[in-house]
Amino acid sequence: MSGQIHVGIGGWTFEPWRGTFYPEKLPQKQELNYAATHLSSLEINGTYYSTFKPDSWMKWRDETPDDFVFAVKASRYCTNRKILSEGGESFDRFLSQGLTLLGDKLGPINWQFMGTKKFDAEDFEGFLKLLRVELHETRLKHAVEVRHPSFDCDQFRDLAAKYNVAIVYAEDDENPDWPRIDAPTADFTYARLMTSRPDEPTGMTSYELDTVADRCRTWAKRGDVFTYFIAGAKERNPAAAMALIEKLK
Repeated sequence: MSGQIHVGIGGWTFEPWRGTFYPEKLPQKQELNYAATHLSSLEINGTYYSTFKPDSWMKWRDETPDDFVFAVKASRYCTNRKILSEGGESFDRFLSQGLTLLGDKLGPINWQFMGTKKFDAEDFEGFLKLLRVELHETRLKHAVEVRHPSFDCDQFRDLAAKYNVAIVYAEDDENPDWPRIDAPTADFTYARLMTSRPDEPTGMTSYELDTVADRCRTWAKRGDVFTYFIAGAKERNPAAAMALIEKLK
């Protein structure tokens, strides 16, 4: 394999994880470190709603192992707009909050779009042109998570490849109309799996996790892989991520 496979969950603060993932008596301030020693990546979701101070980014960096990687969810103010190319000021505000303080622990940025956002080639290329490839001498990796069926076309895939932007491979059984696009448009792969179930102790069956593991190994042939168990039966996602990590060993 030419790339590393990073596996994790969305965020690290969720009350039902107390006593199931986190030990019951674990101080809340130690949850990030605990999660980071049992998983290999986390997607920071809070950045979708608000910005954080530089001290927070440095704290997250310092509380995680050297080989740990964060993905960062981009601000909704950048993606939830009628004309995407007019979001330059929102881009600057999002990128200037301190992401690069994570150093080598900064992984991809996930730019998520609402299900009502349709594909328009000119509009979307205007957005892609705003994506900076470097900030403070740190390379930025970008992924786009689209949810309208109109994006499932060659023109969209070609645009993403032109700008070396990954198309998030997203599975969500509750939203079967969302496109599941598995295309090598960048030098890394980003996947979000929203299919965990409460009746499975590890969120998915062993066979299902084997399928995910095989897919991750295939993706790794073309670069690093970032796979996250998100939503679904959220209480099961840490167990699903740890089970997948075991299968990939």
